[in-house]
Amino acid sequence: MSAVARPPELHCQDPAAGDRHPAGQTASSELITLVLAAHHPLILNGLRHLFEHEEGCAVLAACTDAATALEAVRSRRPAILLIDAELPASGAVMVLGEIRRAQLPTQVVVLAAAPDDHQALDALRLGAQGVVLKEMSPEAVIRCVRRVHAREPWAERTAVEPALTKLLGQEMALRQLGRGLTRRETEVVRLAIRGVPTKEIAALLSVRQGTVKVHLHNIYDKLQVDGRLGLILFARRYGLV
Repeated sequence: MSAVARPPELHCQDPAAGDRHPAGQTASSELITLVLAAHHPLILNGLRHLFEHEEGCAVLAACTDAATALEAVRSRRPAILLIDAELPASGAVMVLGEIRRAQLPTQVVVLAAAPDDHQALDALRLGAQGVVLKEMSPEAVIRCVRRVHAREPWAERTAVEPALTKLLGQEMALRQLGRGLTRRETEVVRLAIRGVPTKEIAALLSVRQGTVKVHLHNIYDKLQVDGRLGLILFARRYGLV
């Protein structure tokens, strides 16, 4: 597990220094504190450099895995968590789920590779307040963070519209095809059809592996499919993946 990076020297304004604020920012503006999380050093270092040199921002920690990112959020209580959707082992989804369960005040912005990124879709479902694509400009990332910090859920139009369209389509299909499924069984289906192992499903849903296995058995019976492979084929047949 990677250790949370030491807090960097803060290259940001002193909120009391009224003569150094950019247009639209006042002396009373609240400092935007951030925790950054990305698996690839190039992305993480780029984000860190961007926000260390953005006036009014303070990077509290830069993390390379989900566990240290979650620990940093719990201990440092940043205003914003900027997290890469491609963290290993569904890490971004896990962190979002824990933030929601613990009712932490941190707002979450997800950095996605593509509009139909499965992790980005799950992040939207779990309540991420912002989504930006990696192909977008640094200015777009900063703009998103500032808007989310101002409590304005936000995403670049090209990033969110395809994702939301796909998300709504999947939700409607799943509800139609699995009317007899419980809410928890539906959550298990969403993860299982993406090939998430039982152990990871249990961790993401904060339940025992045995409980997941029971849910899967009930799902197979209700949907009349033969095991995990049958469930995946069922999902493909009805456009759930």
